[in-house]
Amino acid sequence: MTVVEETASGTADTTILQRGLQTVVTLAESGLFDEYVVYEDRGRWVFAGGVVARIVLQPDVVTTTWGSGAPTVRRWSGNPAAALREACDGLTRESWNAYGYVGFGFAAHLHDAVAESESDEVLAHLVVPRVEVRFGHDCDDIEVTGTEEDRAAVFAVLTAASVDEPPTVHPLDVGGDLDDYRGRVAQAVAEIHRGEYAKVILSRTVRIPFDLDMPGTYRAGRAANTPARSFLLHLGDLRASGFSPELVASVDARGVVTTEPLAGTRAFGLGSDADSAAKSDLEQDPKEITEHAVSVRTSFEELESIARPGSTAVSDFMSVRERGSVQHLASTVRARLRDDLSCWDAFGALFPAVTASGIPKREAIEAIGRLDDPPRGLYSGAVVKASSAGELEAALVLRAVYEQRGSAWLRAGAGIVGQSTPDREFDETCEKLGSVAPYLVRKKEEDA
Repeated sequence: MTVVEETASGTADTTILQRGLQTVVTLAESGLFDEYVVYEDRGRWVFAGGVVARIVLQPDVVTTTWGSGAPTVRRWSGNPAAALREACDGLTRESWNAYGYVGFGFAAHLHDAVAESESDEVLAHLVVPRVEVRFGHDCDDIEVTGTEEDRAAVFAVLTAASVDEPPTVHPLDVGGDLDDYRGRVAQAVAEIHRGEYAKVILSRTVRIPFDLDMPGTYRAGRAANTPARSFLLHLGDLRASGFSPELVASVDARGVVTTEPLAGTRAFGLGSDADSAAKSDLEQDPKEITEHAVSVRTSFEELESIARPGSTAVSDFMSVRERGSVQHLASTVRARLRDDLSCWDAFGALFPAVTASGIPKREAIEAIGRLDDPPRGLYSGAVVKASSAGELEAALVLRAVYEQRGSAWLRAGAGIVGQSTPDREFDETCEKLGSVAPYLVRKKEEDA
């Protein structure tokens, strides 16, 4: 009887998820919006389409544009989080929501790290959308904000949409060049033993040799993953979709700041016996436990720097959370934001995620600049939503697929500490790539 009930519930949950995916993919493919961001929080969806206002942060300048008007360009120096806060404060609409991303390059400026940066590199890109479409688990109560014309167009597209079969996937071999990655891991371990830093995340890139259907890839991948948040975006010349395993930062209307460090990994989805054995191994591995505990301590200290005294606490410590093809040691750390600070101050204290950069952050960011190639871009940055009410949420960009300037790729990394071995860290990147690589959807020839 229990098995029947679980199966029925699983079928119902899958059907609900597919309806949500069908809805956002229909809007993404409708042609109504040249640019958009889809943001999903465990079955609660937002489709943000079109652009009313745009903020683009680059080294030295921040550009704000309203509609088709002339851009306003201001120079900035120092803290890029403060530059974003000032740009958002300058938005003239009384009430707004903004969606977009912050790239990993933001981190070098934030932590005054030595790293190469192109003058036109996009450090952050936020838009206030023309239309927002919101709906929950059942998709029956769809809320659309925008003009009457936009609302009518959205409902017309959704009403006319047919139920499509799940797309055909084209899995990608992620084996890659073992020697290159293992050599970089060995170099990092040597630097750690010399005391240059305690931990660094090194990644590797896998190129995709065909044109991607990004909405189709998002639909296929989200159906197979269990993310903390998921996203699909097309902003400027960048397209991406992903299944974020953790929050870099969340600030709610009451000023509660949350971060969810995940560090320590084993494969998942290999069968109940294998998954259980991997979980037990993960929970007892000294290297993984040390890596996680140090990450939690760092997150705690970062929150304390912007928190009301005595408010920082670990509410969940070293539980195991399943994320697609892997399982992680996970913790949750919370605090109350000081009254004199904003959500962007909280973001600046926590970015980049300690689990995607290293410890100490400044030295780890510099090591990444030397040992990781090519520059990370959106990888290990954050997809962000923020509001005029002072709320913010930033989902870590991992387990994602990227497309820009005619090239598409995957990227995954592993946390390197003194006990790391090159072979195991390479295997960990393969395990993480397994959350995305099997679910790539090739663009149809007529769409290419």
